[in-house]
Amino acid sequence: MTDIGAAVDETGRLIRDAAGFLLQRDLGGSYRLVLLRVPVDLVEKRVRVRGFHAGDGIVEADGVAPA
Repeated sequence: MTDIGAAVDETGRLIRDAAGFLLQRDLGGSYRLVLLRVPVDLVEKRVRVRGFHAGDGIVEADGVAPA
């Protein structure tokens, strides 16, 4: 289990759904992303996400970039 506030630096596929964005992690599973900017040009592509774990599988992303 990941502690709230723990740093996140993961790669995976960025997915958009009705509720926002998800990262399908390369290591398995997924994170719901809280983003300040909408990375529409990166949807359905492999990306690297950096941010902080906010609990319940949610990551507050500081950045999303191509992997």
